[in-house]
Amino acid sequence: MQGLSEEKYIYTVSEITRDIRKILEDSFPNVWVEGEISTLRLPHSGHIYFTLKDEKAQLKCVFFRADNNKLNFKLEEGIACCIFGRVSVYEQGGQYQLYVKKIEPKGKGALQLAFEQLKKKLTAEGLFDIARKRPIPFLPQKIGIVTSATGAAIRDILQVINRRYANVHVVIRHAQVQGQAAAEDVAQGISDLNKFKDVDVIIVARGGGSLEDLWPFNEEAVARAVYKSRIPVISAVGHEIDYTICDFVADLRASTPSAAAELVVQEKEKLVADLANIYRRVNEAIGKKVRIYQVYFSRLKQSYALRRPQAIVEQYQQKLDNLDKMVHTNISHLLKTKDHNVQQVLNRLINLNPLSILSRGYSVTYLIDTKSKKEKYLLKNAQQVKKDDILKTKLYKGVIMSRVEEREK
Repeated sequence: MQGLSEEKYIYTVSEITRDIRKILEDSFPNVWVEGEISTLRLPHSGHIYFTLKDEKAQLKCVFFRADNNKLNFKLEEGIACCIFGRVSVYEQGGQYQLYVKKIEPKGKGALQLAFEQLKKKLTAEGLFDIARKRPIPFLPQKIGIVTSATGAAIRDILQVINRRYANVHVVIRHAQVQGQAAAEDVAQGISDLNKFKDVDVIIVARGGGSLEDLWPFNEEAVARAVYKSRIPVISAVGHEIDYTICDFVADLRASTPSAAAELVVQEKEKLVADLANIYRRVNEAIGKKVRIYQVYFSRLKQSYALRRPQAIVEQYQQKLDNLDKMVHTNISHLLKTKDHNVQQVLNRLINLNPLSILSRGYSVTYLIDTKSKKEKYLLKNAQQVKKDDILKTKLYKGVIMSRVEEREK
């Protein structure tokens, strides 16, 4: 049994933690770890913190800004990933964690996942809506092109334009179409062409290549520039099987740069032929109308009304005379009938007039008011008067004034 005075070494917390860190770093300097991302945290510092987990365990992870600034896709909760880094200890927290250097999505490439994430985001914002897409001008006078001035795409486009309609004005804005700076350069090229007031349409073009080669046209900066363009945009990136975010935002997608030129520039010979055909059809239609009206006016010329217009006028004059005679006859008959009716009414009124009775020897007597000397009322009964009353008697001819001397029942 050791004595209590025997010396022993006692670690500090910092010492034991530091030693454990060295052991972990020596044992796991470069490792790939597979798991699912959870508890994702994105502070303003730009560093990324999350937990990598499987069914039985969890591992804290830190992805510093200096390492994550080249990440092509957006980290999200639940993504299964393969992560490369080193295992060490965060001494202040006393926990071991994985210091991440690189992340690859499991099952899908990083670029494919980034493509799907951005497509989902821009779809939700309405950048792909069909309703906002504008028609391409039928005969543009000036065409803007954003592409590499030394690439195959611009040669193909110019060749098609010269063959179809050589006198179209073309403005080329050289841009990088591959590499880290390409997306910003293409976006700036679209913005630069929008400063030209007379550019009618813009073609954004690049030849074929791998997903990595075409990646600048899947960047959000290019999508936003196409969306903000006041000038209609045709996207002609890659080959027919290649689709980019730029294709979905553009007003029109062309399968190749050459196809874009064919879509935007009409073939001059075909236009001339179409105009000649329209001219011929218009002439035929006008000639047919002229012939129809010639027949119509010829028939009018042979009609009775145009050959003997005076006879038509004379017929209507005679018809007017007959109508005038008929009107006078009807009015005369009507007046005679009305005159007879009026006379009958007058005779009835005469017979009903009380004064006409006086002509047969009758008279009408009134009592006179002695003050006003006016008729008070018609006498119908001898009891209506008394002695000395003044009476007025109307005869058929003349009036008699009398005084009552006596009355009889």
